[in-house]
Amino acid sequence: MATNGLSLLKLTFLGTSAAMPTVHRNVSGLAVKADGDLLLFDCGEGSQRQMIKFGTGFNVSAVFFTHFHLDHYLGIIGFLRTLGMGGRAEPMTLYGPVGGKRLLETALHLGVEKLAFPVQVVELKGGETFQRDGYCVKAVRVEHRVYALGYVLQEDVKPGRFDLDTARALGVKPGPDFGRLQKGESVTAADGSTVKPEQVLGAPRPGRKLVISGDTRPCTALIAAAHDADLLVHEATFTDEEQERAIETQHSTAREAGRVAREAKVKRLVLTHLSSRHDVDTRPIFEHARAEFSGPVDVAHDGFTLELSSTP
Repeated sequence: MATNGLSLLKLTFLGTSAAMPTVHRNVSGLAVKADGDLLLFDCGEGSQRQMIKFGTGFNVSAVFFTHFHLDHYLGIIGFLRTLGMGGRAEPMTLYGPVGGKRLLETALHLGVEKLAFPVQVVELKGGETFQRDGYCVKAVRVEHRVYALGYVLQEDVKPGRFDLDTARALGVKPGPDFGRLQKGESVTAADGSTVKPEQVLGAPRPGRKLVISGDTRPCTALIAAAHDADLLVHEATFTDEEQERAIETQHSTAREAGRVAREAKVKRLVLTHLSSRHDVDTRPIFEHARAEFSGPVDVAHDGFTLELSSTP
């Protein structure tokens, strides 16, 4: 069923370094603004300071962890304490791979005082979906040294374009009836006839699709999940010269990330989670990905922000 979808889908990269922070890059964290929802994908140490620095705000609706290596979740401890001191009362849900519930619940109780707002911890397996107003988030099992997930944020299918001239020609009175038709409701025209939505609406439009790889080797599950995505955010920890290291640590090279983007036929690729040796000079990362993927490629830096335009 078509919905109105989202008016805003905006990403802010809070941390783009792998394993440890550098002078220029913090560890993993990505803030996604989906209309009234602010979602965090991973929350590495120092993420809350990055949120202040880059102006995302703290009104987080949910946090999605890709896996439970320290550089991806340690920042949640201080962040929750800060929210409590700030007087937050709204509930929050923490989502993450199976096996992480005990770890997160332990983190909730670190500190002197009990949190003043409810926090729910939900374990996810690949294929499970979290539904929100106008979009859903689906977990995808990826290939890393521990149980790890990527995530697909899929906007709901949106109604087709409203044909104003046809509606008028059919005798629909301008005003509320136009809105009812766009919501999928039939209305009564001036001559008493019934006008159905399909008479004045074009074909439903696919919603925007954002895919976040988390830490992973290139894998068929992610390629399938990312098919035709508007944006793929993929880790690119290493370059070609470090291929053996990528295999050993179950990470991806920039070239492999570019190949995933090409095989998935995504529209745009953003690379993140860079080894500290590529902290400043990211040209090899870009060039190796570009050799495999001809679409737009960006190497993210902390504070890098982009907005996914709505389907025309």
